[in-house]
Amino acid sequence: MSSEWEAGSLFDLFGDEVVREILALTSVRPCSADELSDHCDASGPTVYRRLESLCDYDLLDESVAYDDDGNHYRTYECRLREVRIGVDEGSFAVDVSLEREIVDDELGSDDRGSDDGTEG
Repeated sequence: MSSEWEAGSLFDLFGDEVVREILALTSVRPCSADELSDHCDASGPTVYRRLESLCDYDLLDESVAYDDDGNHYRTYECRLREVRIGVDEGSFAVDVSLEREIVDDELGSDDRGSDDGTEG
């Protein structure tokens, strides 16, 4: 998946050290806001503001996880795969590649094959 981005917005976003740390950490495994706050040595409100910005730009996937006691919390996983920046005729061109989301029910409700790989 690729989107056209405004260069200034992208430069501002990636210019933030906490944003870069969040993207790096969540590219390894999904993390909670508390984990990110600890790893980034940033306050909770700062991390939440960065998470909101990253989710607004679809750079993070937000999910719900459950602990052993059944309590739920949100986790974040990086969707960013590549950023390309170029200069063409006096302006910046930015292309952002994101990881594709794979939908479990991609084929729809009508099963087009059985579990053993045969049709019918």
